Amino acid sequence: RFISKVEEVLNDWKLIGISSGKPLEKGVYTTGAWEEKSDEISFADFRFSITHHYLVQEPCDKDGKEEAVEDALPLPMQDLLCMNNDFPPRAHCLVRWYGLREFVVIAPAANNDAVLSESKCNLLLSSISIALGNTGCQIPLFVQIHHKWRRMYVGECQGPGVRTDFEMVHLRKVPNQYIHLSGLLDVFKSKIGCPLTPLPPVNMAIRLTYVLQDWQQYFWPQQPPDIDALVGGEVGGLEFGKLPFGACEDPISELHLATTWPHLTEGIIVDNDVYSDLDPIQAPQWSVRVRKADNPQCLLGDFLTEFFKLCRRKESTDEILGRSAFEEEGKEVADITHALSKLTEPAPVPIHKLSVTNMVHSAKKKIRKHRGVDESPLNNEVLNTILLFLFPDAADKLADGFESRTSTPAGNNPPPENEDYNLFSQFKSAPSDSLTYKLALCLCMINFYHGGVKGVAHLWQEFVLEMRYRWENNYLVPGLANGPPDLRCCLLHQKLQMLNCCIERKKARDEGKRGSVSDRSPGDTGKGADHSGDNADKEKEVGKSWESWSDSEEEFFECLSDTEDLKGNGQENGKKGGAKEGNKEPVNLKPEGRLHPHGKLTLLHPGEPLYIPITQEPAPMTEDLLEEQSEVLAKLGTSAEGAHLRARMQSACLLSDMESFKAANPGCCLEDFVRWYSPRDYIEEEVVDEKGNVVIKGELSARMKIPSNMWVEAWETAKPVPARRQKRLFDDTREAEKVLHYLAVQKPADLARHLLPCIIHAAVLKVKEEEALEDISSVKKIIKQIVSHSSKVLRFPNPEDKKLEEIIAQIMSVEAIIARARSLKAKFGVEKCENEEEKDHLQRFVNCLLDQPEVSVIGAGRGPAGSVIHKLFVNAQRVRVSAVPPLDEELRRSGSSEERRLNAGAVSDFPPPTGREVILRTTVPRPAPYSKPLPQRMYSVLTKEDFRLAGAFSADTTFF
Repeated sequence: RFISKVEEVLNDWKLIGISSGKPLEKGVYTTGAWEEKSDEISFADFRFSITHHYLVQEPCDKDGKEEAVEDALPLPMQDLLCMNNDFPPRAHCLVRWYGLREFVVIAPAANNDAVLSESKCNLLLSSISIALGNTGCQIPLFVQIHHKWRRMYVGECQGPGVRTDFEMVHLRKVPNQYIHLSGLLDVFKSKIGCPLTPLPPVNMAIRLTYVLQDWQQYFWPQQPPDIDALVGGEVGGLEFGKLPFGACEDPISELHLATTWPHLTEGIIVDNDVYSDLDPIQAPQWSVRVRKADNPQCLLGDFLTEFFKLCRRKESTDEILGRSAFEEEGKEVADITHALSKLTEPAPVPIHKLSVTNMVHSAKKKIRKHRGVDESPLNNEVLNTILLFLFPDAADKLADGFESRTSTPAGNNPPPENEDYNLFSQFKSAPSDSLTYKLALCLCMINFYHGGVKGVAHLWQEFVLEMRYRWENNYLVPGLANGPPDLRCCLLHQKLQMLNCCIERKKARDEGKRGSVSDRSPGDTGKGADHSGDNADKEKEVGKSWESWSDSEEEFFECLSDTEDLKGNGQENGKKGGAKEGNKEPVNLKPEGRLHPHGKLTLLHPGEPLYIPITQEPAPMTEDLLEEQSEVLAKLGTSAEGAHLRARMQSACLLSDMESFKAANPGCCLEDFVRWYSPRDYIEEEVVDEKGNVVIKGELSARMKIPSNMWVEAWETAKPVPARRQKRLFDDTREAEKVLHYLAVQKPADLARHLLPCIIHAAVLKVKEEEALEDISSVKKIIKQIVSHSSKVLRFPNPEDKKLEEIIAQIMSVEAIIARARSLKAKFGVEKCENEEEKDHLQRFVNCLLDQPEVSVIGAGRGPAGSVIHKLFVNAQRVRVSAVPPLDEELRRSGSSEERRLNAGAVSDFPPPTGREVILRTTVPRPAPYSKPLPQRMYSVLTKEDFRLAGAFSADTTFF
């Protein structure tokens, strides 16, 4: 049953019949694509996995296949003798040992299962031999025996009239006679058992591997960060506003040099216990691979990881800073509030202990303690440095006074139009010169170096206090672009921009009040004082018409109860709740709130020039407010009443502009307003009048003539009230308090979530900057992938933690690659090389080491890279010799030849090879009636401790 299952799988995979293919090109095992497919079979109740490994090849022509089938060797046997792909750096161990392009492996399905007994092994081998014979399959079939870590296989390949057995032997201790080439040749010849004399010549391919681990003479180029520099007043490696970069440990742990003699014939080289011609300096081929440190600690990666951990914290700012502990002391707080009453009550203790002074003093002490004045997470120098970095306009406080230093609003400079600057719109973060971006970087540094989550909470508390101070004193927040909130940025940045909008409105209103001679109610906007349209104060009121709805519906509907004696819609009357002059004078004949004449248009009926009115600016909106508005409007439904109500809610800005227009143009009509506000809704055409003259006649569009049209209804309700006396479309006081409350209730975790896009943005800019210094093409591609991935993930609110971790892992991998590049450049002395040609050669060599598993050294030991590698080994040997204590004469005589040389004081250029790999090939005549010779091959690997070649070998194991 097991045999039939194996045959069934081979038939399903179409591996039966004659195998064919072209001779393999050099290096194809490394550059080509390897694929595999698996299935599961069982022998009684023991489960096996059967896997087909194969090199993807182009289909070859079938014209040349008509050969004498009985005289052709199977393709795997031809691959045994092919010398183009010896020692592939990245391949399955069976490919490395036997040079096969295709094979099938049967191995125990469970990792802890193993075929240990010899009888079971022979049973499996006989089974696969029968299956190969029945199906005519010419692809080698291997069975994995013993424990999986040993990578031990036995196998068979069958062809017409020929069979190849693949055998393997593991020796725990290497016999001395087989360490060298002469002993291996003896083993090989005895295995062939050829009766001919002389024996056919043996071809050899030899590789010796040397491992370099001693880098003591090369200091790691990464400078350690100076944590105390900031406190001392100097901003060094940890400058606020900049992320650190680089590895804290050497990301390159070992260098493996493989010296290869690819084509040798027996007799050319002598290698025995006494003498060896295998001098690595004379090897025709050198190749190098580097072993990378596993997950090297890198500064940027640590910063990102620690900041991301902050997103999972649950504590509020008050809990972190200990406010809740103070609030729990209710009894002592009550003592303070009732201090005076206690003074008048009879007390059993001396009166001086209940004095008001003592109580207030002790209370202040507790407050100071819990607020962190005595033991604050951030010391004053660090805190002041950060605040001056975030708010540079505070630097001139002592010299010029606060009023003068805020006279020029921040953010007036046009943003630079380059790809890196505009990354914020893809990442939904904030511009790299903005306050939000700087705040994110400061919090990231505070979290890592200055107090962790407590330091973050402390800085955020100070930041919120600064925002409230600026709001109350009309000081604009620096580092924010002018205008309404930018919806391309993160929500926190929008909130700060909204606060700036509120400060601007409040500042303009307060200045208008100071320059006003007339009294206005608190509900008025307070802009402009004079009734004439040419007053200079009215330049402050300049606002553009905005053909969209605003956020004042809530305020609009608060005034429904004010509909006392006005006709029309109650909402519009409520909108002019503060304009009492409009109630007393229904017809306002005196123009007010004019900005300037239109220039082209005149009023239709009086024929006077049409004046553009001073209008209220529309209310700015952040994305969360927009979402709330859309939800409210969507809940009104699709009924006629809901649609009407929705239209009224959206007409707040329109009604304000109509009232301003009526105040600026007495006697105007709806057509005049439409011609200015929405010219497309006023259709003009040439007609011939009764006298035959061609005149231009206009009328409202069909949209404006619909019954119960909102524009007509709003026009009839609107009163001639200038913008300065209208109720505010944008209540800056309420919106500012909402923003300040929003900021105050943010937990450190919420804050980290808001600012994580800014940190990722900053990290991407940092790796771009560092990569530009190294110019690594593979890193450029990864950075593009990071930008693309981040754009998709960060575009939506509340991205998944798993996706954020993937982005951070990608950034960390880029940092590690750049750190490896710098480590290799330092070790190979790229920057110190004076010859430009050699410098370019070494730079290319280092870049190849980063991308490829194994890199050939041009010129072997005599090329620029080879000479540097030679020096590295020589220096390491000198360090090693100086560290070896001298042995006494008896031990020196009993030691190995290498140990004797070292202890005798001789300095060898290279240490003993850590790995020896030898491939021996020959062909022997086939017995009659066959004429073609049979291939014979042996692959020998001798390994020492600490050497693992592509993860294939364990320590202290010898393979034959």
